[in-house]
Amino acid sequence: MINAEEIRKTVEEKIDGTDKFVVEVKVRSGNRIVVLLDSDTSLSIDDCIKITRHIESVYDRETEDYDLMVSSAGIDQPYRMLRQYIKNIGREVEVSLRDKSIFTGKLMAADENGIKVYRKTKVKKVETEEIRDIPFSEIIQTKEVISFK
Repeated sequence: MINAEEIRKTVEEKIDGTDKFVVEVKVRSGNRIVVLLDSDTSLSIDDCIKITRHIESVYDRETEDYDLMVSSAGIDQPYRMLRQYIKNIGREVEVSLRDKSIFTGKLMAADENGIKVYRKTKVKKVETEEIRDIPFSEIIQTKEVISFK
């Protein structure tokens, strides 16, 4: 049986020294492998193809049958690691919190303890500004706000 940690190591060896990084590796029933990648700059389809070919060169389908999907961690996916938060500083995010509230604003900072989010609101012509420090322990998920303005 193929192991997610072995796949992760294989991919990390291939991308070592680049700005690409592994977000998640899952091995589902029936050896369905899903590898999600990200990059500090950009991640192309060609990058995903190179990683796919590398995995296929290491894991022979004749020995172990598997299904493989290598993809970028899409814009609609929640952030899973600190490096993604740091990469997206300055972007508008929606943070779902453990108390069931949602805090939306501009991601200002991120470190190993949590994030800092700024938001400006206007109610009845009164503008308010708020900067909130949110520890990771309070966050259920954070996603980028997609805007078509």
